[in-house]
Amino acid sequence: MPSTDEGRQKILRFLEERDISIRDLAAVYGLTPQDLTNYLNGKLKNKKSNQVVLQIISDYKIR
Repeated sequence: MPSTDEGRQKILRFLEERDISIRDLAAVYGLTPQDLTNYLNGKLKNKKSNQVVLQIISDYKIR
């Protein structure tokens, strides 16, 4: 599976630019803030984390 590192960084920039907290985004996707933090900082790299990253990019049209 290709790396999603670039996508993770884009999501983090998107959140910072729009002043959206990871806690709020985690609530939208039914995740714990800690899990989403681990997904976005690359601490957890598995199928679920990749799916979440791709879904966020798709939903918010992050380019």
